[in-house]
This record gives sequence, structure tokens and C-alpha cells, in this order.
Amino acid sequence: MENQNDDHQFSRGLKNRHVQLIALGGTIGTGLFLGAGQSIHLAGPSIILAYLLAGFACFLLMRALGELLLSDLSGNSFVFFIKKYLGDKAGFVIGWTYWTCWISIAMADLTATGLYVQFWFPKIPVWLTGLVILTVLFLVNIIAVSAFGETEFWLSIIKIAAIVALIVIGIVLVLVHYKTPYGHAQVSNILSGGFFANGASGFFLSFQMVLFGFAGIEMIGMTASETQDPEVTIPKSINEVPTRVLLFYVGSLLALMSIFPWQNVSPTSSPFVQVFSGIGIRSAATIINFVVLTASISACNSSIFTTGRMMFSLTYNGQSKFHRTVGKLSRRQIPFNAILFSTFVIALIVVLSILMPGDVFSFISSVTTTCFLFVWGMIVLAHIKYRKLAKKRISAKKLEFKMPFYPFSDYFVLAFLVFVGIVLLFKTDTLVALLGSIIWLTILFLGKTFKNKVDSKS
Repeated sequence: MENQNDDHQFSRGLKNRHVQLIALGGTIGTGLFLGAGQSIHLAGPSIILAYLLAGFACFLLMRALGELLLSDLSGNSFVFFIKKYLGDKAGFVIGWTYWTCWISIAMADLTATGLYVQFWFPKIPVWLTGLVILTVLFLVNIIAVSAFGETEFWLSIIKIAAIVALIVIGIVLVLVHYKTPYGHAQVSNILSGGFFANGASGFFLSFQMVLFGFAGIEMIGMTASETQDPEVTIPKSINEVPTRVLLFYVGSLLALMSIFPWQNVSPTSSPFVQVFSGIGIRSAATIINFVVLTASISACNSSIFTTGRMMFSLTYNGQSKFHRTVGKLSRRQIPFNAILFSTFVIALIVVLSILMPGDVFSFISSVTTTCFLFVWGMIVLAHIKYRKLAKKRISAKKLEFKMPFYPFSDYFVLAFLVFVGIVLLFKTDTLVALLGSIIWLTILFLGKTFKNKVDSKS
């Protein structure tokens, strides 16, 4: 039985169904509901192949993460393993980068929730909606981890229901050969203009949008220390990644391109609204606005959970007053002070974002999103180091939940991440974001190096 007075062991309050839906929520964002049309127009039908390749790479990434998590269940986040196998500096840089990434995600999504609410209530200020939702989610997160899990469960159900509805509608319309303003719903619409209709450039450039659509998939690495029966739950959640990619991303895109020729899918508004409106559902815009509102609330809920746990992980066992205050658990075995600090920073940035020019807001969001490439890369490098050490020290012991096709699978993921990094060089906005992220990581590394030198002299 777990020690209820332990000052560093989280309560294992997340049930199997919570983790399953948290993992699902990590792969379904507002980008699918609002940005799918833009992705389709960029790559044409080859967007399906882009999602399959990115989904496969993310699956292997998750298998590497899963093997690390199950190798030591005392680790309170994946940064624990980066520190353990790649060193304290790497853990420091990636930990603070990851915390900042989720702060930025919260900032963007809280702003988005305000805009979605204005769809119904135009006079309510964006910042007010954001702060109200942030307050409610903060209260949910400090009750117990099970409250967070339950909230995320139902928010994810709404997103899944919308996607399943689209896929079912697509199948029915194709079967009845439904007449649309652009012809008839039929499978042949998918290949209208050829598979690589926009050439290799459109296909390659789509990977930036596609891969960043998976940002947050690694969040399951923040739940392992709070999951009931993690040896069963974590592998099950990770092994279902391919199914989720096929059903939710590939399935919805195939449905969209079957109903309308892909050239006629709206690139500027939600293609989900276009489809639902096209079959006579008058409240389609309202329905999808509600869905994307819940998706944004879900992302913010995940942000509070993740930043709180990461802040605890970064400050636990620290010697300063701040570290001792933030790096401890409450009597309910949740990082209350870390959640409070992170939520305060999110609230402050939401207020500041009102005064922030739109270009600055977009730049910060782009930089932090690009940083996910480096976070994922370090997870894979940590796994490679772990397996090399495991081979030397515990070769007789059977490794649990082994990475398939190691080491080739790890190197494939790293090569894929490098490939996406190269793709970012070919557009000005993504090039600036990539350079910004490199500068950010360098500043953190140099700062940690300087601090270590000062500490060693004192």
C-alpha cells in the first residue's frame, strides 16, 4: 500500500479510462477541426501519406517513452529520464523548455476560448472568458488528479463524437451518392487531380503542420506516476496510437475528401462546418464552435496539469526557498504550489497578451511549438542511452515493453525530426521560429552552465 505521507509520491488516481482519453486528447487538437482544410489544400490527397508517416514516427516515439517510463516507475516525468541518461544540463534545458511550451499553449488556447465564446456573446471581453475558464480549471486540478482525469475524459469524448459523426456522415453520403454543390459524394473525389496534386513541395511543406498537430502526444509521460496499474495502462494507451491516427486523422480527412473534391474543401473556414452545413444541419457552425471550444478548454486543462507536474519535477529536492516551497506535494499528494505558480504565470501572460501585438503573440507560439522537435528528440536520445546501459547491466533480465526494431526505430524517429527541421527552413515564418527556438535553448544551456560554475565556487 502506498504511503499517504510520502512527500514525493503522487497519488495514483488516474484510472485506465482516464489515461486512454488523455492520450486521445493529446492527438486531437483544434487544428484538425479548423485547420484540416488548409492542410488538404497544401498537400492535396498526399496529406494522407504525410499523416501516416508522422503518425508512425510518433508511435515509435511513444514506444521509446513507454519503455523509459516502465523501466523506473519512481520517475515523476520524462525529464527524470533525460536527466538520468543525458545529464543534468539536458534535463534542465528540456524541462524548462517543456514548461514554457505548455505555458504558451495555455496562453494561445485561453485567447481562443475567448474568441469562441464571442461567437455567441460578442460583448464579453476575450481576457475575461480566459481568466474565468482558467480559474475553473485551476480549481479542478487542485481537487485531486482524478478530477483532472474525469474532466479530460468528458472533454475528449466531445471531440471524438464530432470526428466519428463526420466519418459516419461521409460513409453514408458516399453510399447514397449524395449530390453536393460540387458534384456527388464518392471515393473517386479523393484522388481528383492526382495523389501528389501539388507536387513534392506541397507534400513536404505539409509536414510542419501535420507533425505539430501531434504536439502533446508525449503528455502521457506526465501521467505514469499517477496512473493506477501503469504496467498495463501505459502500454495499452501507447499501442493504440496507430489506431487513433488511422481513425481520427486519416479517417476524417478521407471522409472530407470523399464528400467534396479536395480542391473544394474550404481552406479558410472549418471543413467540418462545410460538411455539416452541406447536408442541411443549420446549426453546424454552432456545433463546431462548441467542439473547438471544448478542445481549447481541454488543451488548457492539460496545460495546467502538465506545467504543475513539470514545475514540481524541476524544483523537487532543490535547496532554495522557492524550490522547497514549489517542489513539495500537498496532503492530497498533488503539487498544489507548483500548480498555483504555473496558473499564476498563465494568468499573467493572458492579461499581457492583450497588450501584445499579434505578430509577437504568433512568434512566441511558433517558437514554443517548434521546441517540441527538440523535446521529442531528447526523449529518443535518452532511450538510446538507456538501452545501451541496459544491455551492459541487465542483459539477463527481460526488458518490459521493448521498443520494436531497436535501434533502427530510434534512428528513424531522429531522422524524421531532422527532416521536419529542414522543412522549416523553406518558409520565412517557420525559419524564424526555428532560429528563435535554437536561441532559446542556447540561452538556457549557457545559463545553466554559468549557474553550475557559480555554485562550484561558492
